[in-house]
Amino acid sequence: MAADIKEKILQLKKQKDVVILGHYYQIPEIQDISDYVGDSLALAQKAVETDKSIILFCGVHFMGETAKILNPKKKVIIPDLNAGCSLADSCQYEEFKQFKAQYPNHIVISYVNCSAKIKTLSDIICTSGNALQIVNSLPKNQKIIFAPDKNLGGYINRMTGRNMVLYHGSCEVHDLLTAEYTLKMKQQYPNYVMIAHPECNDAVLQLADYVGSTQGMIKFVKESKEKNFLVATENGILHKLQNDNPDKNFVVVTQNPSCACNDCRHMKLNTMEKVLASLEEEKYEINLDEQIIADARKPIEKMLEISKKLGIIK
Repeated sequence: MAADIKEKILQLKKQKDVVILGHYYQIPEIQDISDYVGDSLALAQKAVETDKSIILFCGVHFMGETAKILNPKKKVIIPDLNAGCSLADSCQYEEFKQFKAQYPNHIVISYVNCSAKIKTLSDIICTSGNALQIVNSLPKNQKIIFAPDKNLGGYINRMTGRNMVLYHGSCEVHDLLTAEYTLKMKQQYPNYVMIAHPECNDAVLQLADYVGSTQGMIKFVKESKEKNFLVATENGILHKLQNDNPDKNFVVVTQNPSCACNDCRHMKLNTMEKVLASLEEEKYEINLDEQIIADARKPIEKMLEISKKLGIIK
């Protein structure tokens, strides 16, 4: 049955001129049928580069919006409209607009994990993979609001010596991890190197041997001579880590090692059955107001422009 679904997806993909973009947090089966698998920055690039008629984005809603913003003439569909994002949901438009108004001389750098409407209130978008470099590219005296992730913003402040004003949003998966449980796992696995995503809170990040984006962690592990790793992020990354490093061992940092507690409930709403249904019926389409697309595109293009200038992307 699973093989039949996979075969139907691959056939429809060719027939309908579809590119499938899959995030690392998707289930392994979806990663395996995706044309490109990556983190937010890599998939943003692929969304710009694609010449396909339809983009099927296997991730969460804001990622589909980002693909639509970058490809307004193309049809962008996602497998499940309910696949949202706790971090994006923690930053609502009217509330953030009022927050921004309190700091009139500040520019807004927003993490890509936000809605299209929040992007319209932003000057520059960043990802976890380029946030440090983008902030460092700005003058030291530049006043900055960083939204919506307080943890990523706090990490950048600590690493750069900045004093950015931080919005109070967070990712429920990463924010759930505590220093207490992380210490217990480090004691349980004393010879393991710990890698962590900067969406984790500062107390957890202080315990990590390496902090980086999803792509950054994948690269670090691949290049490392170490064999054992503790992984403080969403479980989906393990598929790529294990495929790239079959001779290495990985243990996810979690409050309850007996369950997959680091699964993002939104990312995991997507299934192979829903991917097939989305392709068959060309649902669920992302539609955005033309003005929102125009306004939200500017800070994304600014991110890509800075990233190219800094040599982060080609």
